[in-house]
Amino acid sequence: MAFLERYDNPPDEQLSPLLARNLGTTQSVSKQVSAILDAVKGEGDDALYRYASEFDGVNLSSLAVSPEEKKAAGAHVDDSLKQALSQAYAHIHRFHAAQMPTGEQVAVAPGISLSRKVVPLSRVGLYIPGGTAPLFSTVLMLAIPALVAGCPEVVLCTPPGKQGRIHPAILYAADLCNVQEIYAVGGAQAIAAMAYGTQSIKAVDKIFGPGNRYVTEAKVQVSSTTCAIDMPAGPSEVMVVASPSSNPAFVASDLLSQAEHGKDSQAMLVVQGEKTEGNDFIDHVEAAIAKQLTSLGRTEFLTLSLASSRAFLVPDLDSTAHIVNAYAPEHLIIDLGAAEDDALLEKVVNAGSVFLGPYSCESAGDYASGTNHTLPTNGWARSYSGVSTDSFIKKITVQKLSKEGLSSLAPTLLCMAEQEQLGAHRNAVAVRLGGER
Repeated sequence: MAFLERYDNPPDEQLSPLLARNLGTTQSVSKQVSAILDAVKGEGDDALYRYASEFDGVNLSSLAVSPEEKKAAGAHVDDSLKQALSQAYAHIHRFHAAQMPTGEQVAVAPGISLSRKVVPLSRVGLYIPGGTAPLFSTVLMLAIPALVAGCPEVVLCTPPGKQGRIHPAILYAADLCNVQEIYAVGGAQAIAAMAYGTQSIKAVDKIFGPGNRYVTEAKVQVSSTTCAIDMPAGPSEVMVVASPSSNPAFVASDLLSQAEHGKDSQAMLVVQGEKTEGNDFIDHVEAAIAKQLTSLGRTEFLTLSLASSRAFLVPDLDSTAHIVNAYAPEHLIIDLGAAEDDALLEKVVNAGSVFLGPYSCESAGDYASGTNHTLPTNGWARSYSGVSTDSFIKKITVQKLSKEGLSSLAPTLLCMAEQEQLGAHRNAVAVRLGGER
């Protein structure tokens, strides 16, 4: 069975549609999300309770997770998972702590001192998907940099399960990161609650976290008027770059691990090599996919996702770099051999996160190597970085001029103010130095 549509070094005029993602936001989704945002903005908690019943199938008595439920969560988490979360926490915290900046201080001239003050965001909102799988790993990825940055208020929203409760592993991970404020609210309505505020949920300054099309569209809509967001992070994707000497089972496993995220996910393969040899390798990858599928669950997602997956055969490193940068993948796995891996990395300018070598599987970054897995999708890696400690801080510029410093700068300031015909700007300098007005 063929899983991957194959293309032999397609020219640029054919490449763009071949690199298109599975699904874009439709007008219908946009309208539905807009209606949800308006309802939550106007009705507050009442809309959240109604949507919990309509979308999640639960009748909640409270949106906030109780202290008792938080406390009880640990008893329902396996010791092995607790240990795994502890190691993941340590790695993620160490990497993100190293990212914490210190404000620069520069004397650009005698009497003119400039600096930047690093300030954590006051209140941040974390969205944790919970529809097809409880993504407790995302709790670590978002809450740890918020903790490192020193954000004083952190709120977490995640969909309730069928019993109206949050998955205990999500609560346990939140407790590890000292997140106290947790609400059983999911979907676009959670984004609305965090952006606008309700009777129970105070509005936040910035919203973080991945989600489905509805969540992503909600983030985009609120970001245009009300609340900052980390990025438009939609359905997940991977591009695997391999050669005929790569291990086809490794490549197949990377494609499948991405495809299982959801039916909108996308897995792309680029094989760098000669035409005949490269096609043989793709045959081996498809055989490995077929073999591994027999022992995997979530086949409904895997099958739909693979239906939009493609394999590209390219002849050389420059062609590989061109297709990678054109796609701008969320995850980029490079397995060409040590020297070629580094050579391609040098040419990569558009990617969310890069995994080098045969043993750097995407799963490592998704869970516990220490990098962040909240990354730009749908080509946004051309202009966005993934979430980091930087995402949770702002930098305020500060300047201090002495009278001597202002005097030395005055001719420049007066000249520029006069040329722009801004008399009050000119006067603010002149009045300090004993000039007119």
